[in-house]
Amino acid sequence: IPGEPQGPSVKTESIPGPVSKRLLNDLNKIQQTGSIQLFADYDKSLGNYLVDVDGNVLLDVFSQISSVPVGYNHPHLLKILSETNSIKTIANRPALGVFPGQDWPKKLETTLLSIAPPGLNQVITMMCGSCSNENAYKMLFMRHMKVERGGKNDFSDEEMKSCMINKPPGSPALSLLSFHGSFHGRTMGCLSTTHSKAIHKLDVPAFDWPVADFPKYKYPLSEHIKENIKEDERSLAQVEDLITKYKQKSPVAGVVVEPIQSEGGDNEASPEFFQKLQQICKKHNIGLLIDEVQTGGGPTGKMWCHEYFNLPDPPDVVTFSKKMQLGGFYHTSEFRVEQAYRIFNTWMGDPGKLLLLEGVIDVIKRDNLLKVVQESGIVLRTGLDDLQKKFPNLINSVRGRGTFLAFNAASIDLRDKIIGKLKLQGIQCGACGEHGVRLRPTLVFQSSHAIIFLEKLNYVLNSLK
Repeated sequence: IPGEPQGPSVKTESIPGPVSKRLLNDLNKIQQTGSIQLFADYDKSLGNYLVDVDGNVLLDVFSQISSVPVGYNHPHLLKILSETNSIKTIANRPALGVFPGQDWPKKLETTLLSIAPPGLNQVITMMCGSCSNENAYKMLFMRHMKVERGGKNDFSDEEMKSCMINKPPGSPALSLLSFHGSFHGRTMGCLSTTHSKAIHKLDVPAFDWPVADFPKYKYPLSEHIKENIKEDERSLAQVEDLITKYKQKSPVAGVVVEPIQSEGGDNEASPEFFQKLQQICKKHNIGLLIDEVQTGGGPTGKMWCHEYFNLPDPPDVVTFSKKMQLGGFYHTSEFRVEQAYRIFNTWMGDPGKLLLLEGVIDVIKRDNLLKVVQESGIVLRTGLDDLQKKFPNLINSVRGRGTFLAFNAASIDLRDKIIGKLKLQGIQCGACGEHGVRLRPTLVFQSSHAIIFLEKLNYVLNSLK
């Protein structure tokens, strides 16, 4: 992006600096602020660089928890938002489920459906990742019950009365299977499938739903092929066993899984694992939901991470948000809900966010950004591989796809030191899992940015030897 800084620069002795600390104190009077790292100056931030209120210029390889697609203040997005039609779209936010604008069907076709996962031609828009998963879960249950009724949705009087007091048969005992280490959101239903950190779940009632182990691979992958195949088999055997066990008390209506477990530690699984997982779902006639909230939109080098898996059939449901600028989910026509108001809320998304996505798609295609991600990813991955060989006592287990990469530190304390020292070198990155450092740069992150990051990481690791 024209005018982007040549590199990071840090002016304060600590981050957050004095201005951020003062603002933090002001905000803390109003709300809990324990998660806030700094206050940003979004007028000055540009491209891959986040500028804070103290004037520190940080190379951002975290990009607002993986939600900034083409960098800060991209000129093409600013141009779109300055147009009169765009201003009116933002000013007149509709209840899309009841009063969509005349251009809405066309907009969906030219944006979301133009980049849809192969084989999926149905899409529902939402606001965020959690509400996308929450409503997609409902769709899995509704489809399950429709199958139970022989393909019909003729509700009995007993079903209609009992659901009003949260009792079966109207509120049936069903479940979704998820994986240890997964993160699917913090709303009530999603929390029952989230298993990354206890703090997310404490004090909140949860469903007794099955949870299987996600494969835990040994690295480098090329040196542990047999062990990792056994890990796949162990996890898949658990999935099959849990589906069978739960048939009697709360049948499994669907399996929900991330292509790469992000919040839980950037844990990956092989294409073969996902192919066999889909086979199990088909064998038991249950839905497969792939949660691409963090992986979707291009950071792995493909628009959708599950495209790497060569699944014989499309997933039944694919949820998205973050880099896509609004939430929602794609699904097959088999899972389409027939009655109105079953998957519904006031806004059902936001046409203003679709304007942004339209601009993002323009830039991805014009600048061939998926190729940029692949090329930058090779530089990043090669550099990280070299660093884990150079500092084997400090970091290990480099993994991921595209620029969606991570590595482990030897301890939690060391991981936190690496992230803290990187920040003082002008690098904003993030943590995941117990020991992980995750990289989530924008799609406009070039090989030159990767080299800057690797040089700073090398400096930090050298200082920690």
